[in-house]
Amino acid sequence: MAIVLALAAAASWGLADFLAGLASRRISVPVVLLLVEGGGLVVIVIVAAIWGGPFFDDPQDFWSAVGAGLSGVVGLGCFYRALAIGTMSVVAPISSAGVALPVVVGIATGNRPSVVTTVGLAAIVVGVVLASREEHDGAEATAAGRQALGLALLSAIGFGGFFVLIDAPADVSVPWTLVVSRGSAVPFVALVVLRLRPAFPAARLGLGIAAVGCIDLLATALLSIAQTEGDLSVVSVLGGMYPVATVLLAAMVLHERVRAPQLVGIVCALGGVGAVAAG
Repeated sequence: MAIVLALAAAASWGLADFLAGLASRRISVPVVLLLVEGGGLVVIVIVAAIWGGPFFDDPQDFWSAVGAGLSGVVGLGCFYRALAIGTMSVVAPISSAGVALPVVVGIATGNRPSVVTTVGLAAIVVGVVLASREEHDGAEATAAGRQALGLALLSAIGFGGFFVLIDAPADVSVPWTLVVSRGSAVPFVALVVLRLRPAFPAARLGLGIAAVGCIDLLATALLSIAQTEGDLSVVSVLGGMYPVATVLLAAMVLHERVRAPQLVGIVCALGGVGAVAAG
């Protein structure tokens, strides 16, 4: 059952990323972010009020959740923009390399990684290098590809910061951690929207984008349940495979094609993510 739940979580995350990236090709990224984060926030507030349990006793957990939310939403904004202007099949695996940041932080603070983790980190680096070797027709496409690569790497750092900061408060309460993290992200994005004043989509499309936030939240819930039902290392590896769903959707819907070296890089990056999660 845990394996099924973890795979469902990965599929849900991959679908949410693909749909949000697709929306970002038509609508301003801050607006997409506001609708996605806001949609998820409404649902998780209700869930936390019913099943969330006690709130944080330690203020450090609260501020850690706030920092996680801000780091995560900056990473998500870079990710959506990269999906909008770049090749999704390349952007998604590179962004998923953010799982390596907690390991790097651990090494910096004295932890010794396992052999599997070390191999995974090396595979991620090789994968990113190979996957980024795109060929484009024209200077404009080349510039967009390079910008997408840079944004994908920045999103990986943002996601990594989220993973580092979310760990302690999530041990206290997952629902309240998600409330605080999203509750800090939404006002930040709202300020950006007020500053830029981009156009909003029609009501039906706006509700559809907000529903993407609910899909993202569903994935988080499924993975949390899976972690309580099965082996943590197996669940983490399967849950970390969410870029596979994005890559498959990009191939089927957008008919994206990647060259052989890039395909090897994508596989290396995904394999590295799995190894780091398992280690």
